[in-house]
Amino acid sequence: MSKNELDKAALDLLAVRAMIEELQAEAEALTDKIKGAMIDQGAEVLEGDGWKASWKNVNSSRFDSKAFKAAHGDLYTEYTKPVTTCRFLISA
Repeated sequence: MSKNELDKAALDLLAVRAMIEELQAEAEALTDKIKGAMIDQGAEVLEGDGWKASWKNVNSSRFDSKAFKAAHGDLYTEYTKPVTTCRFLISA
């Protein structure tokens, strides 16, 4: 890949990431609008032409690794392992 092609790819990537950020903010604002309507109507489910939205409480269980480490530090250490990852960063 030539330097010009690489420059273009990097700048395109930065532009696409900026667009994604804007779209995520827009999606969040639209989600909040729909949730607001659900609150106003006291509804967990709303439907329209070609869409259905639900907003309900869901129970789940999550492992509390901090509490486990505090209570069983030896086991925590025994079952943790170092992991190497590769991180890609780009900035303007």
